Amino acid sequence: MKSVNVYLNFDGNCLEAMTFYAKCLGGELVSYPFTEVPGGAPPGSENRTLHASVTRGNVVIMASDTLPGMPFEQGNNFSISILPDSKDETNALFAKLSEGGTVTMPLGDQFWGAYFGMLKDRFGVHWMLNYEMQK
Repeated sequence: MKSVNVYLNFDGNCLEAMTFYAKCLGGELVSYPFTEVPGGAPPGSENRTLHASVTRGNVVIMASDTLPGMPFEQGNNFSISILPDSKDETNALFAKLSEGGTVTMPLGDQFWGAYFGMLKDRFGVHWMLNYEMQK
């Protein structure tokens, strides 16, 4: 397993929050707007952030904005993100963590070059698995 990170969700102010965290932590901010999604941004998401990260050394905080109209509850707006070492490890972890839980996005190949899926475990914790496929 490469790493385990916190993944935060915001309701339209992701870039503002991550800019603040980068300043506080002295880290490097990288962000991608929803307008970079192939096929166009979902309606109402044009000013929202698809993905952002703040990195300082080995420490990484990741985040995104929710899509307009999605439920959002401040304080419960995080997931644990795992970057596995292989597709097999991704499949095994996903199967184990989703046992008794709910798959919110099945594992699949994504446009950013990853094999990715999301779930909520039986304890209500949200998980994201993102295996970066070799190019």
